Amino acid sequence: MISPTLSFSCNPKNPNSLCFFPLQGFASASTLRLSPTLPLRCSQERSIAAAPVGLDESIGGLSTTNDRVLSGNTPVLRQNGLPPLVSALKASAEQNVASFHFPGHNRGHAAPASLTRLIGTRPYSHDLPELPELDNLFCPQGPILEAQTEAAKLFGSSHTWFLVGGTTCGIQAAIMATCSPGDFLILPRNSHISAISAMVLSGAVPKYIVPDYENDWDIAGGVSPLQVLKAIRGLEMEGKKAAAVFITSPTYHGICSNLSEISELCHSRKIPLIVDEAHGAHFGFHSELPSSALQQGADLTVQSTHKVLCSLTQSSMLHMSRNIVDKEKIDRCLQTLQTTSPSYLLLASLDAARAQLSERPDVAFNQAIALAYEAKYTLKSIAGISVLENSSFSTFAAIDPLRLTVGFWKLRLSGYEADEILYRDYGVVCELVGNKSITYAFNLGTCRDHVHRLLLGIKHLAATYSSFQQPEEKVRNVDAPFDDIIMSLIPRDAFFASKRKVTIRESIGEVSGELICPYPPGIPVLIPGEVITEKAVDYLLYVRSKGADISGASDPLLSSVVVCNVK
Repeated sequence: MISPTLSFSCNPKNPNSLCFFPLQGFASASTLRLSPTLPLRCSQERSIAAAPVGLDESIGGLSTTNDRVLSGNTPVLRQNGLPPLVSALKASAEQNVASFHFPGHNRGHAAPASLTRLIGTRPYSHDLPELPELDNLFCPQGPILEAQTEAAKLFGSSHTWFLVGGTTCGIQAAIMATCSPGDFLILPRNSHISAISAMVLSGAVPKYIVPDYENDWDIAGGVSPLQVLKAIRGLEMEGKKAAAVFITSPTYHGICSNLSEISELCHSRKIPLIVDEAHGAHFGFHSELPSSALQQGADLTVQSTHKVLCSLTQSSMLHMSRNIVDKEKIDRCLQTLQTTSPSYLLLASLDAARAQLSERPDVAFNQAIALAYEAKYTLKSIAGISVLENSSFSTFAAIDPLRLTVGFWKLRLSGYEADEILYRDYGVVCELVGNKSITYAFNLGTCRDHVHRLLLGIKHLAATYSSFQQPEEKVRNVDAPFDDIIMSLIPRDAFFASKRKVTIRESIGEVSGELICPYPPGIPVLIPGEVITEKAVDYLLYVRSKGADISGASDPLLSSVVVCNVK
């Protein structure tokens, strides 16, 4: 028997791109069909079925000679070393079958022309449903299980779940699995909105920690072990115990908390530590990168594999370490939160991103880190330009070297104004815009030409605006209103309370009925159940006037606000 071979070559201008060539040694590659390593007990098995003797093999002029259906017990056939789920998806898509299943584009045959003109039909031909050979996300026993197991080995977890609802559903599942209604959750006040929605779903009661705040940058930092200890002891003095501690590390700007000490504090009291590591999936894979949350003792960590690593947008991973959290409870929570029709393109991209990093994990980020350091070194020499460094938040463990945050307030420019100029004149697209700064994300695809364009644009901007005499108040110091929180209702009760709309000025003193945050980075200023302060209103109106998008508000223009009818 001739073995299948699959050759590939790299584009020297793009080493991450692979050019695939046909399988050799088979009359028809479409006769291959991958099946899971283990029997698919969670889905209906299929057996090889020969066409009945005497039945015409031509239907409507279409030959059915090559249609084959392989048994669910057939061992996985890896096509020349492809990752398990990628391999299964490839083989399934190459089948010459009569398709009578969803989705309606029918493996690309009815794909909308307006989109196929952009991306072709291949994504559609691989956009398959939960066919038996592709395994079941909620009861994985085949290629999904194998892919998740390989990911767990790479990231150092005891178990890894693939997520198609982004890090949002992973955070929600982690909090729901550890917090029951009425339980206390310790978390930073600047947590992502997914943590707030998780409290609505779980009924958890927040015990907020106000993060350090750097006025010069208008940026919130991380959380210190001392702050966590004070929150734990504060509850203990009231005869209560935290059900979980939730930490965001790194922050959107790359600021890392000391998770090693925080995890020791939590574990000494048998409290699980959950880490929103959405922006740190690359941590621990280079000597210049901070240690990962798992390496520092976190029990549950959720990573956006699509941010710095290379999976498709919306795909993430949830990792578990040790057994302080009930794995089966996480399974049930994810089944509640995730779609029953997961995208296999998203799932396969997680498998592919894992495999890509596995090839050379110790050197994969060499170029990206070198370019980021070069950019920071150059920018620090430009008058009027500030660069966020460890010294700006000296009490925290580290700052992600692949995040470049540049301040423009010495030029009397807001981050929004600087970003508009850099985009308009130099085509530079950033990751995050703030009141005083812009954050740029470096990754495996960052190239020197783009870094050069960024530096050229900032140099020109500095040369142009340093000579302008602009009024000092153009960039105002408006502190984020995180330190004067009065909670009248827990998030869940506020979510379900009856509500009414009032003008934004009339809302001062009322109880917020909606979650309102400037986006990015998705940090709430008003959370359902909190008393609305004048400081919060002033902050929202100011950042809105400077160009920030407002997420969560029923009126994104902020002329009105939804408040709770509290007796």
